[in-house]
Amino acid sequence: MILRFAEFVFDPERVLLLRGTEPVHLEPKAFQLLSLLLSRRPGAVSKAAIHEAIWPRTSVSESSLPGLVRDLRAALADDWARPQLIRTVRGHGYAFCGAVLDEPGPAAEACPWVVLHLGREIPLPVGTHLVGRGENCRIRCASPRVSRQHARVRVAATVALIEDLGSRNGTFLRGERIEAASEVQPGDVVRVGSEELQFVAVGRHESSTVD
Repeated sequence: MILRFAEFVFDPERVLLLRGTEPVHLEPKAFQLLSLLLSRRPGAVSKAAIHEAIWPRTSVSESSLPGLVRDLRAALADDWARPQLIRTVRGHGYAFCGAVLDEPGPAAEACPWVVLHLGREIPLPVGTHLVGRGENCRIRCASPRVSRQHARVRVAATVALIEDLGSRNGTFLRGERIEAASEVQPGDVVRVGSEELQFVAVGRHESSTVD
């Protein structure tokens, strides 16, 4: 089930939050918190219940939850003094207070982008995908110069962003090493370590091969 609120689209199955058509970066625990508050809306969730859901059997400082809420509000551009989405329930916890529209998820996985890599076409559906040598990576690389989790690609209907994950050998877009999430254009070649990935926007750019 996809949830729409304000200008956002929340897709829990694909672990994706969009503002319009652009992916919004949320750390995993902030995404968990948003998912929990949405699932219990409009009811309030106690601090104890949030701790149990996000930090099970783990001791964390008292500032961890307020800090996580602050990060979530920043991502949603929600003013803590005049909240439209995340409400503080004094002495208890937090609640999602915005209007939400439920709608069924897509019947089929849309793949608006394809990556060409070592003679293969790798479809990229809307969502977040890892690049690296790890088994959980959608774009698997073999070179030892590529980290196990080297980079992350966030895909929306018309936008793809690539972000380096602190790799040793870097991620390069149009020949420049990227320092932050960067938008990929159709036909762009991205280099991770010593391997190249060419991005093709399906329906908007004809396929070609990587030199």
